[in-house]
Amino acid sequence: MQRLQYEAAVTITVHNTQGSVPREKGTWMLVFAQGEWGTIGGGHLEFEAMASARALLSKAETAQALEPLEKRFVLGPSLGQCCGGVVVLHLARVSAQDVPGLQHAHRRSLRPLALFGGGHVGKALVRVLSTLPFAVRWIDSRDEIFPQDLYAHIECEHSNPVQAAVSDLVPNSLVLIMSFSHAEDLDVVIACLLRQRDKADLPYVGLIGSATKWASFRSRLRERGFSDAECDHVTSPIGVPGVHGKEPEVIAIAVAAQLLQVEK
Repeated sequence: MQRLQYEAAVTITVHNTQGSVPREKGTWMLVFAQGEWGTIGGGHLEFEAMASARALLSKAETAQALEPLEKRFVLGPSLGQCCGGVVVLHLARVSAQDVPGLQHAHRRSLRPLALFGGGHVGKALVRVLSTLPFAVRWIDSRDEIFPQDLYAHIECEHSNPVQAAVSDLVPNSLVLIMSFSHAEDLDVVIACLLRQRDKADLPYVGLIGSATKWASFRSRLRERGFSDAECDHVTSPIGVPGVHGKEPEVIAIAVAAQLLQVEK
């Protein structure tokens, strides 16, 4: 998106849909004279839309050329696609002055996720999550743990004690807990359950570890006054079933797949 600071582009936004379509309403992409960012679903639909966008870019910046366009596509044989639906696209020229608004729109489209722990699995997860529609807040009590080269939409935060960060998480954040110590893990779980008791705005709280670890944690949580129903809100072990590898990258894929299954 920084490319817009010195080069104009056209946004293509899925304005409306009917029936079976490649991407949902609100999806958008940027098209430059050479190259693009994002996708509205690929195929011939995107090919035709990009051609229209570049035609709009090639026009002189007259008042007429700056007016947004709306185009309707039927995803049938005439377009070389068999989805059967209808897509209405909105095309508009954008430039440097539009960057803040586009960045805000992009951030708003991402699902908030808090990741507690910067260990091997945490690092592997961040690599995966940076390619997915999540706005990641990466939290650790060790401020030297984060890599120098960060990925897109990853925000790093040092918090000591680490559980203090739970209180100001964005509402409806997904939470993953995988710190370097079981004591910190338990503190974060307790903070999440207390917030869930008060606000009920953390739809997913996941704790890394074995079934044995969770049985121990559950017993300690019950001793601290949490009910079985409250404990049931924690997912542990984490990751989709059937993935058995213990390499950080394998765990990261399994966990990311589970996060994508959490209903909005």
